[in-house]
Amino acid sequence: MDKLAIIGGRPLYGEVAISGAKNSALKVMAAALLTDKKLTLTNVPQLADVEMLARLLAQHGALIDFADGTLTLHAKDIASTEAPYDLVRKMRASFNVLGPLLAREGKAKVSLPGGCAIGARPVDLHLKALTAMGAQIELDEGYVIAEAPDGLKGADITWPFVSVGASEHTMLAAVLAKGVTVIENAAREPEIADLAACLNAMGAKIEGAGRSSIRIEGVDRLHAAEHRVLPDRIETGAYAMAVGATGGELTLTGTDSELLGAALAALKEAGLDIDDTEKGLRIKKTEARCKAVDIVTQPFPGFPTDLQAQFMALMATAEGAATIKETIFENRFMHAPELSRMGAQISVDGQNATVRGVARLKGAPVMATDLRASMSLVIAGLAAEGQTMVNRVYHLDRGFERLEEKLQNCGALIERVKD
Repeated sequence: MDKLAIIGGRPLYGEVAISGAKNSALKVMAAALLTDKKLTLTNVPQLADVEMLARLLAQHGALIDFADGTLTLHAKDIASTEAPYDLVRKMRASFNVLGPLLAREGKAKVSLPGGCAIGARPVDLHLKALTAMGAQIELDEGYVIAEAPDGLKGADITWPFVSVGASEHTMLAAVLAKGVTVIENAAREPEIADLAACLNAMGAKIEGAGRSSIRIEGVDRLHAAEHRVLPDRIETGAYAMAVGATGGELTLTGTDSELLGAALAALKEAGLDIDDTEKGLRIKKTEARCKAVDIVTQPFPGFPTDLQAQFMALMATAEGAATIKETIFENRFMHAPELSRMGAQISVDGQNATVRGVARLKGAPVMATDLRASMSLVIAGLAAEGQTMVNRVYHLDRGFERLEEKLQNCGALIERVKD
């Protein structure tokens, strides 16, 4: 199993090309099942999760061509409406093939997604939305078996709480439904608007994506289209936090500050200079240490839960004490003990973590517990004295494209070590 070896203490200088957003790419890929025409996606990151979903779509009959960030999918015929456990269990986003298969073929059998280290993340809202649209659903031995022999029908759907996954899944199903579907209390993340832009390019009629009320007027069929995946805001924020922890100055090309939501204000309050430029986003650290900043994770435009671990690594070296409250997922402080192995002073009490910054972390062998936690350990390693060895690099390969290459180009001493 690969590891990352990091010698810390070096500031970062140069440019980092921000990749396309993994969380968006996976959902727009699922949209290819909605039409028998080609869907061409550009700015697609070369990641393990993308390759995994491509294998699942190929199993459903899609022809796949992926080269140099351009992914072409052509599901001319649906070869199978079943998504088996072996393909779905490794990645929750695979569950989103259920809606498109049901909308196009009138039936689907999809395995429930496997467990997740950062919380249960149930799919009950997904199923309630499909049921409201006329689907007949039963659960049998870990599979969702859904039928809509007369097609899906538009419905008014109001979420009891904001759910990105359920909002996206409902949009995917509703574009071919008969009539109008309205989603209230919808998620407002940039990835929601990106999915809607892709679907509209395919001929869908979606209004309001990016706001709390989304209206989808069903159409009979979708057509061929090309769509560019938006920049990855989580990668953007992670590299900005790396500058905060190590010092230096980076230009993050192909991205912009609006994608960061509340994380932008938190980073500026911590002491980073952040400016939009023609190339992208310039990040500069001017003080010896960042200042402690309290955050609460919330749905967009609040502080993203997917940047919480990275921010904790930044706060571990900041001046003062910061409180981090995680409101989205339970179990999402599992990186705290690993950061503590490097000398971080962190105390966790339920949903709250208190981080008392230290002048310098110490390199140590650490174990990644999930994708975003992995990046927090990399950031800590870049800032620490001595060598840090990050185990379970496969987590990083799921969500950060060419990580060590990008960091090496900015002066970091980091390399992949084969076991």
